[in-house]
Amino acid sequence: MILHVDIRDFAIIKELSLDLHDGLNILTGETGAGKSIIIEAVSMALGSRADTEYIRTGAEKASVTLVIDPEDNDISGLLEEMGASDDTPVVLMRELSRSGRNVCRVNGSIVPLSSMNRLGKRLADIHGQYDHQSLLDPDRHIDMLDLYGGTDLTDLRSKVKEYYDAYTSASAELMQLRKRISDSARQKELLRFELNEIESAGLYAGEDEELEEQLAVMKNSEKIFSAVSEARETVFERDGSALEQLSYAVSGLESVSEYSKEIAKICETLNDAYYQIEDLNSSMRHILDSVEYSEEELNIKTERLEAVNALKRRFGGSIEAVLAYASEAAESLRSIENSDERIAELEREISLQREYFDASAARLSKLRKQVAAELEKRISKELSELNFGNSDFRVSFESAPVSAKGTDRVEFLMSTNRGEPPRPLAKIASGGELSRIMLAMKRIIGEYDSIPTMIFDEIDSGISGSAAGVVGNKLLSIADGRQIICITHLPQIASKGRHHYRIEKLSDEISTHTTVTPLSDDERVEEIARLLSGTEITDSARAQAKELLNC
Repeated sequence: MILHVDIRDFAIIKELSLDLHDGLNILTGETGAGKSIIIEAVSMALGSRADTEYIRTGAEKASVTLVIDPEDNDISGLLEEMGASDDTPVVLMRELSRSGRNVCRVNGSIVPLSSMNRLGKRLADIHGQYDHQSLLDPDRHIDMLDLYGGTDLTDLRSKVKEYYDAYTSASAELMQLRKRISDSARQKELLRFELNEIESAGLYAGEDEELEEQLAVMKNSEKIFSAVSEARETVFERDGSALEQLSYAVSGLESVSEYSKEIAKICETLNDAYYQIEDLNSSMRHILDSVEYSEEELNIKTERLEAVNALKRRFGGSIEAVLAYASEAAESLRSIENSDERIAELEREISLQREYFDASAARLSKLRKQVAAELEKRISKELSELNFGNSDFRVSFESAPVSAKGTDRVEFLMSTNRGEPPRPLAKIASGGELSRIMLAMKRIIGEYDSIPTMIFDEIDSGISGSAAGVVGNKLLSIADGRQIICITHLPQIASKGRHHYRIEKLSDEISTHTTVTPLSDDERVEEIARLLSGTEITDSARAQAKELLNC
C-alpha cells in the first residue's frame, strides 16, 4: 500500500506531503480544490504519461515521490529485472523538467518509464480518468475470470500451460533440427573432415610448448654446447677446478671443525655443496651428448609446430580449445546421423502434447463458461445495487490462437441502457461508471487480486441517496485487507472512511496552491456537514453528519 505521498511544484500544488493508511482513505474538498490533481500526480509516479504542462507556473521542475509497502505482493523479480535494489518499503520518484527531461527512479536507481509503469500496475489500480484501468484492458479479463473461478479453474489452466509449454518446446526443437538437416550433407562432410584432421594430428595438451622449447635448443645448439662445455671444464676438469678447490676447502675446515660449532656447520654446508655440484657433472654430460644439430630433425619439428599452430588458429587458439572443438564436432555429427530417430521422437511428442493440450483446453473453456455465467449474475446484481438498474453485463468468448492460457479470448461487455447491445467497456462507460463497474468486480473477485491499493475518482458520478450508501458500504467491504483511496463529494460515502483528508485551494496575491489536512473526529463532522448542506453549515447538518458517522 501507499504509505506516503510527496508532491512538489505539480500543477497548482506547490508542496504537499501526505501519509496514507490501510483501509478506506477518503479525500473531500470543494470542486477545483485539487483532489483529482493529487490522483493525477500519484498516477504519474506509478508510470503514466506526463508532459511539462504539469509543472507549476514559475517552477523549473515537478516531482512526485511515493513510499510504498508492497505487502504480500512479490515484486522482487521485477525489481531485479529493472536493476533496482530489493528494498522495503519501495520508493518511486518521478521528475519532470521544463527542458523535457523525464527521470524515473525506483529505490534510487534510474529506470525506463515502461519499467516504472509495469511496476506501478502491480502496486496500485487507479479508476477514473487515468490510464491505470485494468478493467479496460481486454487481455486482463481472462485473468480476472480465472481468478474468480478459484482453484479448480486455475489448476486446470496450469495444466494447460504445462502441455502448451511441452508442445511449443518440442515444436521449436523439431524446427531447429529440420533446419540443420536441410544442409546436413554439406555439414556432415565438413564435420567429418575437421574431426579427421584433428584426430589424425594426434595432439596432446602442452605439445606446442614442448616443441617450442625443443626448437629453441636445436637452433642454439652450438652456443649451448660451447657454454655447457666451458662450464663443465671449469667446474670439473681443469687443474685447480672449482670442484677441486671446494674439496680442499672442505678438507681444511674438517681439520678444525671439532673446535667450533660454527666452523662445523660451514664445513657441513660446503660438503653438501660439493656433492650437489658433483651431481651436476652427469647432467651437463647428458646435455652435451644430446645437443646435436640436425637439419632434418629441425625441419621435422618446425613443420610439426606449424601444423599445431595452424589447428590452434582455426579452432580456438589453444590445443585445449582444439580438443574441445573435436568433442563438440563428434557430438554434432552423432546428432545429425541420428536425426531421423530424433525427428520421429519429437513428432510423437508434439502429437501427444497437442492432444493433451486440446483436451485440457476444451475442459478449461467449458469450465470458464460455467464460471462466466455465475459471474454475470453476481456482477449484474452488484451493478443494480450501484445504480445501474438497466445494465446488462456479459462475458464474451471468442476462439483465440493456442497459448498458455488455452484457446479462449475473453472480454467483458456491458450495456448501460435497456435495448442497447453489450459493447466493450471502453466504448460505453464514463470515468465514474468505470469506477463503479470496477467496484462491483472488486467486490466479487477482490479476494483473489494481489494489487494492494485501489484508487477511485469520480466513483459518485451520477448516483445519490440510497445508492450512495450502498457504494460506501461496498467500498468499506473491499477495503478490508487492502488500501482504498477514494475521492468523493457524497457524505454517505465520505462517512464510511477510516481516514479522512480535506483538500483545500488557498490563494494569496501572488499564487494559488493546494493543501491537504488529516481530519480529527470533530473536523470530520464539520466536513461531512458541509457536504450535506453546502457552504453554510447548519446544526441539523451536523446532527445528520454525526448520525452518518455512527452508522
